[in-house]
Amino acid sequence: MSLFRRVISALEKIAPLSLADTKDNVGLLVEPPYPRELASRVFLTIDLTTEVLEEALSDPKVGFIVAYHPPIFRTFKRLTLTDTKQAIVMKCVAKGVGVYSPHTALDSCIGGVNDWLAKGLGSGKTKVITPFENTPPGHEGTGSGRIFTYDQPTPLSNVIENVKKHLRLQHVRVATAARHKSELISTVGICAGSGSSILSHLNTDLYFTGEMSHHDVLAALAHDTSVILCEHTNTERGYLLDVLKPELERILQSSADVNIDAQIEVCVSQLDSNPIKII
Repeated sequence: MSLFRRVISALEKIAPLSLADTKDNVGLLVEPPYPRELASRVFLTIDLTTEVLEEALSDPKVGFIVAYHPPIFRTFKRLTLTDTKQAIVMKCVAKGVGVYSPHTALDSCIGGVNDWLAKGLGSGKTKVITPFENTPPGHEGTGSGRIFTYDQPTPLSNVIENVKKHLRLQHVRVATAARHKSELISTVGICAGSGSSILSHLNTDLYFTGEMSHHDVLAALAHDTSVILCEHTNTERGYLLDVLKPELERILQSSADVNIDAQIEVCVSQLDSNPIKII
């Protein structure tokens, strides 16, 4: 079985594309007609930037890139090197490297990005904000966003420290509702990336997401809801190393035919990072 088919099959087991937002551009985005020979490594990244692509292509074993955010979103009428996105696609094709994006399917699935965020909050229970219907077998109970309920109500300061530790961050942005200067946090609305559309209607004590607009934060405070903002990709990047890499390795190893298939390795980009820095 080819590298592409094995990796795509494994990714579909983790996060079926039917769980993605209908407007999202997920799945196999670049399929080169002449794949790299002897490629045996899968490369994980949140954003496929020019720098990250060069990192991947410099490794002759990399034959497949899993880019969480789709590097192709709008249509192309031509392919030129002056357009960054088009140049990335052409370089991948020229080098025989495929590109796949799971994006919102990986957010919504069981054990996905939002569930991983919930695990960093402490002891409690998690449920889906908007459950999906007609999910694939084995993926019942999936949906968008999560609501986390603490077993024991927790001070906001403790929640902040848990979030920073889980995401390996020194700083987060916090908007504190007046009541949470003394009251404890019992419920948390969770959404990886940009959370306004998922969280703004929730009646929870706290919103935990990557980014929200200034006015959405003000609206939350007006409803006595505090907000923790970690920057968009900071709520996603740790998932690659903590969960996706070992899970992909486990499935690929269990599905390999030792008499035919070469061992596939999975690596995570060292250059992929949040573009916004606090200095």
